[in-house]
Amino acid sequence: MTTTVTHDEALANARRLLNGEPGAALAQAQAIIEAVPTSAAAHRLAAHALRAMGREAEAQAASLAAVGATIHDKGMIAAALALAEDRLPDAEAALRQRLREDATDVAAIRMLAEVAGRIGRYEDAEKLLSRALQIAPGFGAARANLATVFYKQNRFAEAAETLDAVLGDDPDNPAHANLKAAALGRIGGYDEALALYEELARRFPDHAKLWMSYGHMLKTVGRQDDSIAAYRRALTADPGLGEIWWSLANLKTIRFDASDRTAMEAALVAAEPHGEAHADDRLHLHFALGKAYDDAGEHEPAFRHYAAGNSIRSGQLGYRAAETSATVDAIIAACTPDFFAARAGAGDPAPDPIFILGMPRAGSTLIEQILASHSGIEGTMELPDIPALALGLGRETKDDGRRWIEALAEAPPEQLAEMGRTFLRRTAVQRKTAKPFYIDKLPNNWLYTAFIRLILPGAKIIDARRHPLDCCFSNFRQHYAKGQAFSYGLADIGAYYRDYVRLMAHIDTVQPGRVHRVIHEALLDDPEAEVRAMLAFLDQPFEQACLAFHTNARAVRTASSEQVRRPINRDGVGQWQPYGAWLGPLRDALGPVLEAYPGVPADFD
Repeated sequence: MTTTVTHDEALANARRLLNGEPGAALAQAQAIIEAVPTSAAAHRLAAHALRAMGREAEAQAASLAAVGATIHDKGMIAAALALAEDRLPDAEAALRQRLREDATDVAAIRMLAEVAGRIGRYEDAEKLLSRALQIAPGFGAARANLATVFYKQNRFAEAAETLDAVLGDDPDNPAHANLKAAALGRIGGYDEALALYEELARRFPDHAKLWMSYGHMLKTVGRQDDSIAAYRRALTADPGLGEIWWSLANLKTIRFDASDRTAMEAALVAAEPHGEAHADDRLHLHFALGKAYDDAGEHEPAFRHYAAGNSIRSGQLGYRAAETSATVDAIIAACTPDFFAARAGAGDPAPDPIFILGMPRAGSTLIEQILASHSGIEGTMELPDIPALALGLGRETKDDGRRWIEALAEAPPEQLAEMGRTFLRRTAVQRKTAKPFYIDKLPNNWLYTAFIRLILPGAKIIDARRHPLDCCFSNFRQHYAKGQAFSYGLADIGAYYRDYVRLMAHIDTVQPGRVHRVIHEALLDDPEAEVRAMLAFLDQPFEQACLAFHTNARAVRTASSEQVRRPINRDGVGQWQPYGAWLGPLRDALGPVLEAYPGVPADFD
């Protein structure tokens, strides 16, 4: 076998033998491997033959040997290059062709899962990776990818469990350990996560992203001075990493000085020539510099940097305000009084969840901190489960997650109840105490209020609302780690706020008394009255601890984490005013909602 043709003929002969003579096929494959050790195809044939002979452990080893030989496979090298250059259609076509030739090529399966993951098809990626691990359980790269896919789907407990196995085989990989710590933090395992970060920081003292992640976790548990020190240590390792500067800015309580501004401006100049390759660094630096110039009272350069950061992020996300408006239109059209009356008694009746929803940056974290200081109510975090359930319903029955309201209208009572039970089951991992009630404070759940009312009719809903200009401009100044695509353009933010008020006004009409609204400014003016009203709505007795919420040491993951560790204050009121000259697009998009606040307009047009 000295030529490619002879090699190919030998492979073809071995494939023919597989069906009836796996022993002979194995001998042929082993002969090819002896002559050409880098033949991935021969290793896969050996795996097929061994599996047919019931020698599963040896088959799995052969599959892993095929993975190792893939680096010599021209077709797979071409597919990998297409992936590296983000030519996803080319990569997908090459990999699908390879799998048509051999459906057990685990290297190709893993790479196809990466294609799926990159375009957000995480369910497809999970299926592919599970298939690869079924064929080759020892394929560590596929298992690590599966952990990432679990994390991306907000299945943090499964991600942490999978990473235990990955780290057992590769204990010195800081990326895997970092992801495990992040996953633990998302399910409330803060002590274990911090211990892991402390160990990693000792072992990898110059790993900037590791120190940054450590800073995030320290911030979450309220160790602000330690988090600042971790972020500064990260900057020592990589002063050009924009996300670290933004992490400092996102503490809200830190004030940058002139030397910080100079360092950030230098990092921005260094990132500019690299274009899209350093787009994330540039947008983070722009947002951080906006905060820095705002601290200095220099509002024109502050707004210029905020606008630049928003422009970069808006271009990445491609948000379409018309789609949100169309969804709200569809919900309003479907959700009539008769719609709810026909489904009375459906859903799971459990009263445990309390939903705090509304616009981001509207005071929901403050409300959660107040309520979580009550002896009967547990705070958790912004849980992703309601949107996941609603969008999953749309995909399952309409092949389009955005059509979830149509699917909801067709769902039988038993399905509504099952979705309610699924929410309770999925979120149980977030409950760390025996308190009877727990909070989900994902703001964007406002869009799914009708969905919540049908699957969990016993749950309570609180709408956190803040003055449109303060709230919307606060969003414009905020860079979110993920989601909130509406928040990167003034007109888009205004339209989103308007749609939110429009839908909640409709819910008030068709489900009167089912949503309790907290006006942020009223809470600041008379905290006790507003807290008593909230607790009355929740059928809970008033407790003085709710007014001392800032002494609660619970972990807080949101952008307001440090602000809610202080007593109630009016520092955030009117922060839009120095920027009023630049907010015309926002005012126009808000329309009549702005003048009607804190009420709602009779006509939204």
